[in-house]
Amino acid sequence: METKEQHLSDFDFELPESLIAQYPLKDRAASRLLHVKPDGSVEDLHFRDILNLLQPGDLLVFNNTKVIKARLNGKKETGGVFEAMTERVTGTYEAISMMRASKAAKPGTILYFDHPEGKEPARAEVLGREGEFFRLKFDRPVLEVLDEYGKVPLPPYIQHAAEKSDESRYQTVYAKYPGAVAAPTAGLHFTDELLQQIRDKGCEEVFVTLHVGAGTF
Repeated sequence: METKEQHLSDFDFELPESLIAQYPLKDRAASRLLHVKPDGSVEDLHFRDILNLLQPGDLLVFNNTKVIKARLNGKKETGGVFEAMTERVTGTYEAISMMRASKAAKPGTILYFDHPEGKEPARAEVLGREGEFFRLKFDRPVLEVLDEYGKVPLPPYIQHAAEKSDESRYQTVYAKYPGAVAAPTAGLHFTDELLQQIRDKGCEEVFVTLHVGAGTF
């Protein structure tokens, strides 16, 4: 069988901005689902219709990573403002972050993170760099600082600033283990009710934990 040579440009397409949802639907499972049939034809469905596409004994694999509030804002000890985007938590008190500032922070620089309610800033020291990333050592456990001082790192195609509701909606209903800086978006449309219906149909499920990195940003 002759195969056609493929190029990356073959996958280019126009996506009107009006079709990029800025806020989630109230009902997760009401989102649209494109079903590609075995014969190559397609049909438009709603996500809850996935129940009709599954068969007893099918296995679904879910990523139970939990999105952390990875985006931090603050000031350097010199007064310059910065934004730190946590890429990976590497220890109880340490993390690797991308940083946006007028000047790159040097090793030994002390960073002060703004509290959303104006409380005393948290702080971290710049230990060094790893390529484009900065190694930071916090004065408190990293996950505690992110939970109290951080913001949800919405992807760049979402135009509005992170809101309180994003802390739950930019998260799967089965999220369990903190560490991702972006949601495993394929799972955002499952609801507890739909998951139970899938189990009742005789489908099986298994969970893996894969923390999504900051490549989206």
